[in-house]
Amino acid sequence: MKLVQSSNAPLPLQAKSYGKTITKSTKAPAKKAKPTVAPIAKVAQTILEKLESLNIESQLQSDINWCLGSYSHDNNPIGLYQVAAKAFAVLKTEHSKKTKGITAKLISDIEKALATN
Repeated sequence: MKLVQSSNAPLPLQAKSYGKTITKSTKAPAKKAKPTVAPIAKVAQTILEKLESLNIESQLQSDINWCLGSYSHDNNPIGLYQVAAKAFAVLKTEHSKKTKGITAKLISDIEKALATN
């Protein structure tokens, strides 16, 4: 028997049996690992909350909010590092003015997160 292939139709595939039976695997599918959140994302959220509570730097708040949304879509934290550096300068200035609510721990947390870059 000779098979002739037309230009549009693929050759039919025939399975050969060699005495083995094929069974489906009963293994459970592998669990997907939960995506880890970069420390800078957590710190950026904290910075945003602090800026909102103090009602300062509305443009910086918008930038941080946008970068958090962008990070949630593409997991690229470069924008978060940039806005966190800007926010660090602002919060450091406010900390030197003894603004209530800006603690040394917050400043050190931001420094640590920026150091992970």
